[in-house]
Amino acid sequence: MADTLPAASVHRRPRPGRAPGRPHIAPLDGLRGLAVAAVLLFHAGYLGGGFLGVDLFFVLSGFLITGLLLGEVQKRGRIHLGAFWARRARRLLPALAVMGTAALLLAWAVGPPSLLGFALDDAPWAAAQAVNWHFIAEQVGYFNASDTRLFSHLWSIAVEWQFYLVWPLVVAVAGRGRGGARRVAVLAGAGALASLALMLQLGNAVDTTRAYEGTDTRAFALLLGALAATAPVRRQAARVPGPVADGVCALLVCALVASWVLTGGQNAPGLFQGGLFAHSLAAAALIALLAAAPDGYAGRALGSAVPRRLGELSYSLYLWHWPVYLLLPQEVFGVGGWARTALAIGLSLLAAVLSKLLVEDPVRFRARWATGRRGLAALTVAAVVAAGVWTVIPRPQLGAGTVDVNQLMSP
Repeated sequence: MADTLPAASVHRRPRPGRAPGRPHIAPLDGLRGLAVAAVLLFHAGYLGGGFLGVDLFFVLSGFLITGLLLGEVQKRGRIHLGAFWARRARRLLPALAVMGTAALLLAWAVGPPSLLGFALDDAPWAAAQAVNWHFIAEQVGYFNASDTRLFSHLWSIAVEWQFYLVWPLVVAVAGRGRGGARRVAVLAGAGALASLALMLQLGNAVDTTRAYEGTDTRAFALLLGALAATAPVRRQAARVPGPVADGVCALLVCALVASWVLTGGQNAPGLFQGGLFAHSLAAAALIALLAAAPDGYAGRALGSAVPRRLGELSYSLYLWHWPVYLLLPQEVFGVGGWARTALAIGLSLLAAVLSKLLVEDPVRFRARWATGRRGLAALTVAAVVAAGVWTVIPRPQLGAGTVDVNQLMSP
């Protein structure tokens, strides 16, 4: 595929740490940029359906991870699961640990006691990549209680991590031998339909937290992305004439953006009765067509500098924006509204850039201090520091200093 895609859309020279010969499709970075922008605006209160950007993240993750896994099976005949999970850990966990530690310290320094108390309760679950099930058990609604939880946005990272633990095992078994890609496609499609059926069953509840944050109910987005990465779907996408594919991509981008603008939160009609699935299906079709023909007008627009650079920062930006939003005062220098939002986004971007340059890239691309014994020592120190911060921060006494109603009523 790298030989058929133009340099304007695909970086021919592998980046450090990237497998040789594996093309980097710039429009997919641009899609990540759009997705994180939608989430930022949603959390700022300006885009009612911006939370759907998370579904686009899920579909992209399923597509990219499955493409890697199938490529390894085709090349080596098997998947080195330990190496795969180690790469995922290097990609996700260092930045997450730094953000979590810093967020706890900031909440201790400037946050309200209730926010710090909940953060200390949630932090171990976030570290265990199971915070989505913690919120489900505690009935912490994403749409009505997330502003009380410093780590509420990490539910989606937990869903992805749980997918990374299970799906490679499926691909490792089903993807081997002749017809492996077809078997993986069948399993991905069947799994997506089973996930949809479960969401249809659970989505009618008054509290939609179980349907919204459950790994099983959200798996269809990841699995539709996985389906788009299989050879049968890629062959069909490659057969679409370039101009037609470009036009369909433009329409799908417009449809996704329109859904973000028109959807009014969790109460949108049909959201849990197939709406989320339809959004993910459209995202999967868009990704498959962009991967097959990234050099059209839509692909070049998505792969242009601004959305692409934003997409490259998307993980760190997603990690940092919510703590910044919650800890930044409602009025800064006497202004709020859009001015505060612009400041919050600016601070989030700054934190994301620093995280990428100082943490993500050195670990991901194996800087000297991040490999071998130095890397193990750095990982150990980081884990000890994070655990130490969580241990030593005093738990706030919620309600301390409030008025005793019984005393007011006594004569």
